[in-house]
Amino acid sequence: MKIRKLTPENYDKATALLGLAFPSRTYEIQVVEKLRQSDKEVHEWVCIHTNRVVGYIAFSSAYQDSTICGLHLAPLAVKPDFQGQGIGSELLNFALRQAVIKESSIFVVGDPQFFEKFGFEPCAMPVSSFETKKSKLLSLRNNTESPFTVGYEAAFNIPIKKVKPAPARKPAAKKRRRR
Repeated sequence: MKIRKLTPENYDKATALLGLAFPSRTYEIQVVEKLRQSDKEVHEWVCIHTNRVVGYIAFSSAYQDSTICGLHLAPLAVKPDFQGQGIGSELLNFALRQAVIKESSIFVVGDPQFFEKFGFEPCAMPVSSFETKKSKLLSLRNNTESPFTVGYEAAFNIPIKKVKPAPARKPAAKKRRRR
């Protein structure tokens, strides 16, 4: 497996991966596509296994008012049949070693059990408009003490739409032969 900077030739593969990793909604795909269409800097890497994209990670700017105050980690995705094999951890470790990432405060709304293994800590300040009761804002290298709501790129400001799963196909009834 190799981790590489995402290039245009792998955009479709990364988008397909997001659809598999988040099958009940299209939000992540829409955000990534809007980020790519904007003039804003986005840091994206993929994990490639036998010419297939099996993992994806992206970082975009975080804001305090109109000033960049760090980066948001979102999304991080692994193809379902490759989950549980450490690919998400490898991608995150790789990204955290990159110069542009290791020099910034990083914010993520996600599973504390997963992200705390990489040094992320619960974040009291700033707060996130995306924080829900099921997830928490975590940060790495954050020294913010003043209260504010951390801002996201405009691409994140789209409604989250749930996708209805395709109905399960019923097996075809066996035809009985008359004798």
